[in-house]
Amino acid sequence: MLLATLLATNKCVGGQMLMKIYLFGGRFFIRNEVKMQVENGKFYFIKDEFFDIFKGYKLMENKENGNKRPCYFCFNDTENEEIIWFVPISSKVEKYKSIYENKKKVRKKVYNFVFGKVLGKEKAFLIQNIFPTTEEYIESKYQNKMQDVEITETLKQEIIETSMNVIKLAKKGINIPFYDIIEMKNILLKN
Repeated sequence: MLLATLLATNKCVGGQMLMKIYLFGGRFFIRNEVKMQVENGKFYFIKDEFFDIFKGYKLMENKENGNKRPCYFCFNDTENEEIIWFVPISSKVEKYKSIYENKKKVRKKVYNFVFGKVLGKEKAFLIQNIFPTTEEYIESKYQNKMQDVEITETLKQEIIETSMNVIKLAKKGINIPFYDIIEMKNILLKN
């Protein structure tokens, strides 16, 4: 039987500590859980369980060999606070710049990619591979030398604005991602 739930934010780095107090058999038990607090414009890794749920969607899955890749640029949904949008980043900049240039010849506006520096190196933000998720599927924050990885505010805004355009188009039935991100969002909200 759950007796009380307390929220402590002062002793937990990178989130909130949830303390659940249970009464069982006349005795009290305390269970601590850390609830990660996702920050807009930061980078995170996602749990493998997420990809198990969306197996048929052909998402960019976590790499093996002990490497945590890809990491994702994250921002919160404007309509529902439970949803967090994930944009994978790639070091294959030349590959994606070539695709971008080819698309630019055909279309006036290309929403598939944004390019910018992460840790001093050029990266491709793969807006075409954006997907929604929730906090329970976030594994950890991407840090370098125990510090959050940061990008410029201008780059953050460009990624979020481009992503929001892709989400708006998806709501109209025009999918730039290779899968239905609105359907994925609805599945997550039902669970």
